[in-house]
Amino acid sequence: MGTSESAQQDLIGELRCPSCGHAMHLNDDRVECSVCKVSYPIVDGIPRFTGDQHLASFGRQWNKYEVAHDDEDRATFQAKTGNGLGGLKGMRDLDAGCGGGRYSKVCGEAGARVIGADHSNAVSKASRLCAHLPQVAFVQADLKRLPLEPESFDFVFSIGVMHHDADTKSVFDAVAKLVKPGGRYSVWLYRRNQWWQESINDCLRRRTTKMTPDKLERWCEWGAWLGGIPVANKLLNKVVNFSAHPSRENRVCDTFDWYAPQYQYHHTVAELRSWFQAAGFDQIRVLPPEKQGRFYRWIYDRNLLIGSGVNVTAVKQSSTRSLATNPQ
Repeated sequence: MGTSESAQQDLIGELRCPSCGHAMHLNDDRVECSVCKVSYPIVDGIPRFTGDQHLASFGRQWNKYEVAHDDEDRATFQAKTGNGLGGLKGMRDLDAGCGGGRYSKVCGEAGARVIGADHSNAVSKASRLCAHLPQVAFVQADLKRLPLEPESFDFVFSIGVMHHDADTKSVFDAVAKLVKPGGRYSVWLYRRNQWWQESINDCLRRRTTKMTPDKLERWCEWGAWLGGIPVANKLLNKVVNFSAHPSRENRVCDTFDWYAPQYQYHHTVAELRSWFQAAGFDQIRVLPPEKQGRFYRWIYDRNLLIGSGVNVTAVKQSSTRSLATNPQ
């Protein structure tokens, strides 16, 4: 069972051809551009504009592991977007890189109309997770070429996704164009750590990205075991990344998530802020980390916490103000 039929039908009416930008319509089991006639399949009720390609590992992990936890997901969503749940009702939201759909579900249950987009077939899992929400729909598509109307969303968010493309900024810029003037945009990216941590991580990932998924998962089982040991998950994983989540299944999934993807780039707060400014956003706010505590903040502020993020939210200026402050 997947996302409701009515939600997917409404989505088809909102789709735009990623090649020419014109409206699309249903043609048997495909969506077809009304002008250039290019068409794409609908599989399990979801329009599929792309295959998994270099992001196949995400489709595998989100479809295999059960990692949604309602209370935790709501808390994480609010911390990493800067948006409270009470203000989402009636908004049109885009989950850019929805993965298994945890945060699309959070928004939908708070009363938002949501489109979740992901490059991988993780949208199949997301659709099943949100099957009870008639106002939530999904599309499998490249975030750099989303088949959606520009400037049509009240709120766009992307949590831990864009840094898995060959060019993080190109994804950021493409998704930014979908935010309405006056709308909000929240992005969470991996933080750049100390040079020695980056070197160790690069060395490990040169090996893990060449492993078969089955072999890597066996390796991640060891990471999950270490993550359950208090001393290891407070000290050793500042050198070699593995998850310390309370749930063993989450630890395996999170560790696989770190070591499997072909691309993984790390960024700074200054870098992400500059992207927002260049894209015509103001009211830029750097969000604090979800976790607190004196020791946590000490290592976080010194870029010593592997897997932590740079997290910024901002509001899109009106077209007039954006052109005035960012002349072409």
